[in-house]
Amino acid sequence: MAQQQVRIPVLGMTCANCVGRVERALRTKLPGVADATASLATESATVTYDPALVDLPAIAAAIDRAGYRAIVRDGAAAGDDEEQAARDAEVRRQRRALLVGVAFTLPLFVLSMARDFALLGHWSHAAWFGWLLGALATPVQLYTGLDYYKGSLAALRDRSANMDVLVALGSSTAYVYSLAVLLLPDLGGHVFFETSALIVTLIKVGKMLEASARRRAANAIRSLLDLAPATAHLLVDDVGERDVPADVLRKGDRVAVRPGERIPTDGVVEDGEAAVDQSMLTGESVPVSRRAGDKVIGATVDTDGRLVVRVTGVGAETALARIVALVRRAQASRASIQRLADRVSAWFVPAIVLVALAVFAAWWAIGGAFVPALVRLVAVLVIACPCALGLATPTAIVVGTAAGARQGVLFKDAAALERLHLVTTFLFDKTGTLTRGRPVLTDDDGDAVLRDAASVEAASEHPVARALVAAAKERGLATAEMREFRNSAGRGVEAKVGDRRVRVGSLSWLGERDGIPEAARARAGELAAAGRTVVGVAVDGHFSGLLAVADEPRAGSAETVRALRAAGARVVLVSGDTEPAAKSAARALGIDDVRAGVLPEDKALVVEEARRRGEVVAMVGDGVNDAPALAAADVGIAMGGGTDVATDAADVALVGGDPRGVLSARLLSGAVLRTIRQNLFWAFFYNVTLVPVAAGALHWVTALPPVIRDFHPALAAAAMALSSITVVLNSLRLGRVGGARSS
Repeated sequence: MAQQQVRIPVLGMTCANCVGRVERALRTKLPGVADATASLATESATVTYDPALVDLPAIAAAIDRAGYRAIVRDGAAAGDDEEQAARDAEVRRQRRALLVGVAFTLPLFVLSMARDFALLGHWSHAAWFGWLLGALATPVQLYTGLDYYKGSLAALRDRSANMDVLVALGSSTAYVYSLAVLLLPDLGGHVFFETSALIVTLIKVGKMLEASARRRAANAIRSLLDLAPATAHLLVDDVGERDVPADVLRKGDRVAVRPGERIPTDGVVEDGEAAVDQSMLTGESVPVSRRAGDKVIGATVDTDGRLVVRVTGVGAETALARIVALVRRAQASRASIQRLADRVSAWFVPAIVLVALAVFAAWWAIGGAFVPALVRLVAVLVIACPCALGLATPTAIVVGTAAGARQGVLFKDAAALERLHLVTTFLFDKTGTLTRGRPVLTDDDGDAVLRDAASVEAASEHPVARALVAAAKERGLATAEMREFRNSAGRGVEAKVGDRRVRVGSLSWLGERDGIPEAARARAGELAAAGRTVVGVAVDGHFSGLLAVADEPRAGSAETVRALRAAGARVVLVSGDTEPAAKSAARALGIDDVRAGVLPEDKALVVEEARRRGEVVAMVGDGVNDAPALAAADVGIAMGGGTDVATDAADVALVGGDPRGVLSARLLSGAVLRTIRQNLFWAFFYNVTLVPVAAGALHWVTALPPVIRDFHPALAAAAMALSSITVVLNSLRLGRVGGARSS
């Protein structure tokens, strides 16, 4: 049986070590699991497995045994609505725990500080007052902090350590010591119940804020799904329109779409004409015209006309569903720059525990006092939680890929997002990539010549024929009825139009019977040299005139080339067209380097040549005949056509087919890499700077306030929470990185 891949939402992961534990639980303890990748930013695990050896309930059970909660239902991964419901329930549970923590910590903190500053009477030093403080601290420790104990036990059973271990050790040390002082009065000394409660509550506040920020980062997926309308106007014979849930539509159904409504699913227009706003999926700023025979994408907006659409794709087959799946795949992947953080996180917690014990021993030896040494041990344990390190890379990737999806740029994985910024050479296919792939009439010898040609070509499906027929229609030229149509493959066509015989084709073919004036031949040579495809028209054996067509550049092609060259990149046109046609298109677009007459299978060789010269190469093509070159390049970029959102060979897909998407993708790649480097810098800087401060490095700097010199554990908890929130908020700035497309 073929392997399957499933995405399972997971609750309870708090740091990079948690991610590693989930992956180990799946990869090493379950036969049949080929690969497993967990993501802290999206709180999910993507598992590739053999269903003949292991099933989904067993995979979910392995995640649960590791100390986390897999969101599954009835033996299947939870749907989006079920996942959202489970996450909402978890948020409510965490909020209740936080409210309990705040309710008991605030009076505990006020009473403790009032006693320490002698604001209360002598009764505040009575034994019962200490028990009151302990009673206030206990619900915080055992209820608000319960998750940290559960996470610690699960981690220790797995012979690993995570953030929960540090929080549990730090808060428990202060709580247990204070409890010992109450139970053993001979110990004397100060109780630190407010410290243990502040640690738990402040970190819970930080985790709630961090989770809220992470949800904002991941909400792009939900916002994409919410684009799809809930109902559709199903057309039923003899009944007319009937409103039905959009998810019950089947292929072949016919639906009506009114002005201002979203198209319920992918389909083909059968009747009507309208401008359709596709900006939410393709990044195109201007609505596109759709009429009978044109494809439309589900969730796009009909702006000004009634359409009748025949359904061609439902459920997972729709462009929207494929976009969501591709974004999720990219968000769950791991960039190579993340490996450093993963390696550091693997040994970080055990190392910090050893550092904290060493700090405790050193200060006990130096000062001869147990309590100050204990306070520093707690501060070091709490301040060193590696949450920021674990969030630095995945949050930037989640926000970056979501921002790309909103602009119609889909990254298949984090590696593509990482590599694109390093590209030095861009190889562009011509037809369908920099040009529209549809010839248009550029030169003609008058309406009569065009009308005759279009009358004959109306029976042909050749691209040149379609261009001539379309041009005649645009000019309002009525074509005449023709008969006795004959096609000479590769040469031309002829037919009777009224009582005249009209021939349309190459000059060499026409010249065999109709004679071509030298002036016409010279003009045809000039047009061909300019990259035009030239055909002649003859009527009853006499040459009538010339017509020329050309494949026009896409909007934004020249702008894209200019911007890439201005950024220092090398731009090459690689085309299977003739050299005159390829060079003509290159001149129009501002490209100096042209490789013409290259067969599809040889484009990959052009890519390999550039790579052997040490260039980092991106191939931009239409994703069909360019597949070998897309696969061979360092980054393959496929131009999509709306519903064809990606090809298997490409690393990046441009949904709307706008070449300016290359600029958007490159801009986003650079922004994501800068953000990741910033996040990693601040995560490392935070620990390198504040761990020594918590250890007492500033103790002898008498100009500083005592709370800073002898870093209080409550400050450590606040600083730890702030570091994670800072990293997530820095990543969220990527959502404002704009596309490179003009309106």
